[in-house]
Amino acid sequence: MTESPAPDGAQTPSNTAESADAVATRPAPPVARRIDHEITQIGRTRNDPYHWMKDERWQDVMRDPSVLRQDIRAYLEAENAYTKAALETPTEALRNELFKEMRGRIKEDDSSVPEIDGPYAYYTRYREGGEYPIIARRAAEHAFDPNAEETILLDGDALAKGHDYFSFGGIDTSPDHSLIAYATDTQGSEFYSIRIKNTQTGKDQDVHIYSAYGPFEWSADGKRIFWIHRDENARPDSVWQRDLESGEDTLVYKEEDPGVFLSINKSASEEVIFISASSHTTSEIYWFPSDEADPAPRLIAPRQTDNEYNVAHWDGQFYITTNLDGAVDFKLMRAPMESTSRDAWEEVVPHRPGTLILGMQPQRDYLAIMERENGLPRIVIHAREDGATHEISFEEAAYSLGLDSGYDFNTPILRFDYSSPTTPDQVFDYDLNTRERVLRKTQEVPSGHNPDDYVAERLMAPSWDGAEVPITLLRHKSTPVDGSAPMLLYGYGSYGITYPADFRTSRLSLVDRGVIYAIVHPRGSKAKGYQWYLDGKLEKKPNTFKDFIAAGHFLVDQDYTSEGNIVAYGGSAGGLLMGAVANMDPELFGGIIAAVPFVDVINTMSDESLPLTPPEWPEWGNPLVSAEDYDTILAYSPYDNVADRPYPPMLITGGLSDPRVTYWEPTKWAARLRHDAPNGGPYFLRIEMEGGHGGASGRFEGLKDIALDYAFALAAMGKVEDVDLKED
Repeated sequence: MTESPAPDGAQTPSNTAESADAVATRPAPPVARRIDHEITQIGRTRNDPYHWMKDERWQDVMRDPSVLRQDIRAYLEAENAYTKAALETPTEALRNELFKEMRGRIKEDDSSVPEIDGPYAYYTRYREGGEYPIIARRAAEHAFDPNAEETILLDGDALAKGHDYFSFGGIDTSPDHSLIAYATDTQGSEFYSIRIKNTQTGKDQDVHIYSAYGPFEWSADGKRIFWIHRDENARPDSVWQRDLESGEDTLVYKEEDPGVFLSINKSASEEVIFISASSHTTSEIYWFPSDEADPAPRLIAPRQTDNEYNVAHWDGQFYITTNLDGAVDFKLMRAPMESTSRDAWEEVVPHRPGTLILGMQPQRDYLAIMERENGLPRIVIHAREDGATHEISFEEAAYSLGLDSGYDFNTPILRFDYSSPTTPDQVFDYDLNTRERVLRKTQEVPSGHNPDDYVAERLMAPSWDGAEVPITLLRHKSTPVDGSAPMLLYGYGSYGITYPADFRTSRLSLVDRGVIYAIVHPRGSKAKGYQWYLDGKLEKKPNTFKDFIAAGHFLVDQDYTSEGNIVAYGGSAGGLLMGAVANMDPELFGGIIAAVPFVDVINTMSDESLPLTPPEWPEWGNPLVSAEDYDTILAYSPYDNVADRPYPPMLITGGLSDPRVTYWEPTKWAARLRHDAPNGGPYFLRIEMEGGHGGASGRFEGLKDIALDYAFALAAMGKVEDVDLKED
C-alpha cells in the first residue's frame, strides 16, 4: 500500500516510532514517504518503496547539483538538519577537540621529498593553513636544499578559491619542462578539466580539455597530449590525441564494451605509452612509441576472461606479470617488442603459490618487483647485467611498503616508503649498486609521537570454515587487554584491495583515549594472496562478511574487547560490509559507521546506465541475466535485508556528486532502517551536498569529517559525557 506523502518528501514527526520521551530528548528524524515501485526481472519481483529518491536526471546532477529535484533536495536537507541537531551539535566540543588534536599532528608547511627529473627536482608543499598542495620545482643540483630558489608551478589554494570542492587529477610536465599540464575537478563528480600552463611565464595556454578522466600523458615532442574522455554516464570510453598547435582532437582508441575501464600511462623509460582496457579480472593492453605522430596502438595480447596481465618496458623488452595458466599469485614473463602474443612469452620468475606479485618499478639497470608473502610486503631487486637478485624487507610484525619512481630512469636509485601502525612514514633512497639506504624524510608529528607508547600486533582469527583471517591491531601500551576496552573494527574486503598496515596520525585520537584500533583483512582482499580475493567475490562474497564477524568474536574471546563494545567502520564496498554484518550479527556491535556505503546492491547491479555497473559484474555477478547471481546478491544486499532487528546506532554518509556510490543508496538505506527497524538505531544520515566519493576536499576540511566519525564512535562507546546514543 502506498502511503500518503507529505510535502517535499518527508512525513510528519508524528509518524516516527520514537516514544514521546525520546522525542523530548532527541529531535525527531525525518520520515521518508513510501511509494510502491515494483521491479520484475528474470522471473522475480521486488518492491523498492524509496525508488523516488533517485533523480531521473542523475547524470546532470553529478555535473551540476543545483538541478537536483526539489523534493529530493528538501529531504536530504532535512536529514542533514536532523544529524546536525541530534549528533553534530551535542558532540561539538568533542569534535572541535578531536579536530584540534588531528590538525596538531600535521606539519602545516610540510613538503614531499623532491623527485629528480632531468634538470629539475619537483615536489609538493603546503603553506601554513593551506588546504591544497603547491606544486613547485628547483634545480636538480639543489634538490635537497630547502633554501634553494624555487619556482611555483601550481598553487592549489589559488585554484580552489571560489569552489566548495577541489581536487587535482593528473599533473605532469612536458618532456622539455617548458609546460605543465594539470587536471582539476571542482565538483567531486570526477569529471576533470585539463589545462596547460607555461612554466616560465606562469600563464595558462589557450588549451582546455573537458569531460576528461584524470590521467593523461605527453608525447615525446611535447606537442600533443593523450587523454581519456568520460562519457555522459561517467565512464572512460576513449583515448584522444590533442594537438596543442591546432587544438584538434584525434581518436586514438575507442572501447565499445561498457564493462571495461580505460587507463593510460607512460613507461619508466618514457619510450612507450600504454593503453589499458581492462576489467577487474581481465586485461587487454596496447602500446605505441611515445614519439609516434598519429599513433597506431599495437595489441600486446587480446583479452581473455579472467586472465590478467600488466606490462613494463625494460631492457628493450616487455616484462609481463600475469596469472596465465593457473598462476594464481602471478608469475613474471618477458616478450620481445616485435612479438608479444602469449605464445611468445618467456618465463622469468615462476609462479610461487602464496607469494603474490604486486607490481614492478624499472630503473635502467635494475627491475624492482613488489611481492607479498604471509601478508607482508617486500621488494625483490633483479639486476639486468647478470640476473642476480636480492631482497629489501623489514622486521616489524606489521608494516606498509610502497615503491615510488622518485628519480630519473637512468639513475641506480630506487625510492620507497615505509611505515607501520606505530612508525611514522619514512622515505628512503636505495642505491641499487651499493645497497645503501639513505633516509630522506621521516614524517614529522608536531604535537609529538613516541612509537614506544604503542603496541602493534598481527593476529590470526579462525573464521567459520577454519580459514585464518589476518588482523592488524594498534593499541596504547596502557590499554588493558581484559575485555574492558572499546574497539573500532575497520574492514573493506573487495576488489582485491588490501588495506596497508601503515601509520595514520588521526587514529591516535582514538587510541590515546583507550580505544583499540583493529583492521580486519577478510577474504575479498589479497592479504593472503590472489586466492584470498577469489574466495571473497561472486557466490563466495558472504565469506567477507563471515570473516569480519569471526574476527570480531575472536577479539572478544581474546579479551581485547567485549560484545556490544565494538564500533564497526567501513566505506564504499566496506560500507556494504557494514550493512551486511549489521544484518547478520547486530548485537556484536555498539555502533556502525558506513561511509558512502554500497548497500543497494541488487538495484545498482541491475541498472546498466550507472557508471560502475557493467565493469562490476565480474565482482558481484549480473542479476539481469543470471537467476543464480540475482538470488546470491539479494540474499546479502543490505538494503533488501533490513528487518526489525536490534541494530546499533549508525552514522551513514554520502556525497551528492559521487559517481561511484550514488547519493540515493545511503539515503534509501537510512529511510528503510527507520521504517523497518524502528526500535534500533538511531540512524544518522549526512549527505555532502558539494562533494563526491571522498567527502569534503582539503586536508583540514577532511579532518572535520573524521572528527565527526570519531565523535560518533566515542559516543556509541559511551565515552562522551551527556551524549547517550542508545537512549529510548
